Amino acid sequence: MTAPARSAAPAPRPPAEPLVRCEGLVRIFKREGVEVVALQGLDLTVARGEVVAIVGASGSGKSTLLSILSALDAPSAGTVRVAGSDLMTMGRADRVRYRRHTVGFLYQQASHNLLPYLTARENVELPMRLAGSSASERSARSAELLEVVGVPEVGDRRVEQLSGGQQQRVALAVALANGPELLLADEPTGELDTRSGDEVFAAIRAANERLGTTVLIVTHDPHVSGQVQRTVGIRDGRTSSEVRRRTAVDEHGAEEVIAEEYAVLDRAGRLQLPAEFTSALHLRDLVRLDLESDHIGVWPAQAGEEPRPEDEGRDPQ
Repeated sequence: MTAPARSAAPAPRPPAEPLVRCEGLVRIFKREGVEVVALQGLDLTVARGEVVAIVGASGSGKSTLLSILSALDAPSAGTVRVAGSDLMTMGRADRVRYRRHTVGFLYQQASHNLLPYLTARENVELPMRLAGSSASERSARSAELLEVVGVPEVGDRRVEQLSGGQQQRVALAVALANGPELLLADEPTGELDTRSGDEVFAAIRAANERLGTTVLIVTHDPHVSGQVQRTVGIRDGRTSSEVRRRTAVDEHGAEEVIAEEYAVLDRAGRLQLPAEFTSALHLRDLVRLDLESDHIGVWPAQAGEEPRPEDEGRDPQ
């Protein structure tokens, strides 16, 4: 008797392609005949549905990164893909379609997203009008978005009749009007008080959870960056660190947020050690490395120092 044939096991699914993939991004500007390197081989991936904060000092490359991802600028070298689009090879017409449908941009100043002589509803409907949506589609979508961002009552008010927090939430609705897959937010709470800032961030989170919009936020506000699952640090034009947050239940059954910081190892094997680490151990110029079975030791090198046999097996400082 022949044994029944076994059905073949389903093939494992390949990992999902990230919505944003940047590899080796370089951006060089010329100012008054001098070359300025804004990005120096930056790598970044953002999965679909994530809310990621980007932090870093002024001049670290954050704004340049947003300009490239919004297709307002192009890198000097490297690769950048968003939602399947190759931004390096994109022509002018494709860039217009990309900015109109794939990506939304929320500025620090709401005035960059809003026209003062239009009502809140008319502002939200304007990008849809430019994209060719019907009047009924525009009306339904604007009402939905104003409700999602928490200001359904302001549709008939002009910009001057809105508070700063309300203006920024209407500006968010404008950025979301054509259903972008990626929302780029540049210091969206930077000019608001704490309460209004919390309301704007809650609206951004609502857009992520209810509309499925992936969000990339540039911020100096630790209150904002501390509320996302992943915070990426940029230093000297490269991603240098990541803080990843997860929720765990302690022994008493209470939930707590655990934040773990990682250094980013790029494709060339380089990493940037946190400044507080290098300062504490006076690491400078040269360091000595020891490869152990489960870790790499990093030691400050003394002038003229030669490796010593007695150092073997010693814990790193």
